[in-house]
Amino acid sequence: MELLERVKPQSEGQRRLLEALRNEAYSIVGVFGPTGSGKSLFSLAYGIDAVSSGRFKRFLVFKPVVDVVTGRELTLAEAGEEYVRLAKEYLVDVLGTFADPASISGLMNSGKLVLTDGHYLKGRTFDETLILVDDAQHVRLEILLEVIVRMGSKSRLIIAADPIFQALRGVHHDHVTTLREILLSEPDAYVVDLGVEDIVREGAKTGVRFLLEYALRSRKLTDSEVRAQQVIKVHSPDADVVTVVEVEEVARKYGISTEHVPKYLVVVKPGHLGRLVGKGGERISSIEKELGGRVRGVELDLDLTNYIRSVHPVSWIWKRVKVQLLGSYLAIKVESDNLGPLMGQRGSYIRFLEEVTARLMGLGVRVIPVSERVGREEIERAARKRAAKRGREAKRAAKASQSTPEASQPGGRGQPGSSAGQQT
Repeated sequence: MELLERVKPQSEGQRRLLEALRNEAYSIVGVFGPTGSGKSLFSLAYGIDAVSSGRFKRFLVFKPVVDVVTGRELTLAEAGEEYVRLAKEYLVDVLGTFADPASISGLMNSGKLVLTDGHYLKGRTFDETLILVDDAQHVRLEILLEVIVRMGSKSRLIIAADPIFQALRGVHHDHVTTLREILLSEPDAYVVDLGVEDIVREGAKTGVRFLLEYALRSRKLTDSEVRAQQVIKVHSPDADVVTVVEVEEVARKYGISTEHVPKYLVVVKPGHLGRLVGKGGERISSIEKELGGRVRGVELDLDLTNYIRSVHPVSWIWKRVKVQLLGSYLAIKVESDNLGPLMGQRGSYIRFLEEVTARLMGLGVRVIPVSERVGREEIERAARKRAAKRGREAKRAAKASQSTPEASQPGGRGQPGSSAGQQT
């Protein structure tokens, strides 16, 4: 059995990646997504199968070895055998139980599997070679271009990168995002975007959530947002507020009625929405009275559908879209029939949403129209996941309430569009 047949895709994105790797009509495959989504595993498994079966003479793996503290890259010339040892450990760790370490060593000893860095490519040509550039977000643009230039006849290139990590760290217009845009328009290239929902390693999902929270907590607040945060602390002192963003001001800029959007959006830690709202909503009412406008609270979550629910002027549109964090932007998939309500007159709603998202997370927004059938299937699948998650959270909350009733607070969720807020 081939190695790739033993690696079963766990998400729709991973299934698309598997199809792209097997379709060798494309000479370049770009796979972009967060850590833990299977980029390295599927690419390495495909490469080992391809070189073992003789479809390619060599499998060349460019894997930057980077000091996570200093960000300094270790080169083969500096480290010698230590570089090869570290790179080999990466192979063994990623492939896990799917591949025998002895078989990896055998491929390396035969010269079919080569681990190297990209600093010394001048004058080389790679014929009948499968090339993988992994963790390309840590590879300099000059090296990526040099790898492409050195591709010879009957060769193929896979580029795997994590633009989400870059975006949430505040690195915008990075070379990986630009390269992805270039590949999208190349006829011989295929781009696979993986999102947060494709993460299968729980630790990786936690890491992305921590990174998102860090980005939100680190954003610089305006004077108005600072005042709002201070008012919230007075009335809801035990609510862990991650950040506050002013929404009403942006709405006015695009001619959107302030009746349909909150004045402020408050992001709180999971489990703290009830503390923000207060029993019977008395806390949020006091906050709104002092701030002179509606305040909507949402809980921090990697499922960003309810973020759209909280700020978009059309109260029901969140039910008709699927939202993913892809690279440096939020991708909103929507059926063609609902494109108008999402976009607004002359694109006013989506431009409003994009500016609020940029202020809040430093990310862009991209709308992806899909067919009615595909759109409905994806939206229904996402809705089932959210419902299952809410069920698990309700059970945990009920259990916690029974053990420590004094710690429980009413959620005050209210109706969509109310100040009570939702989880996002």
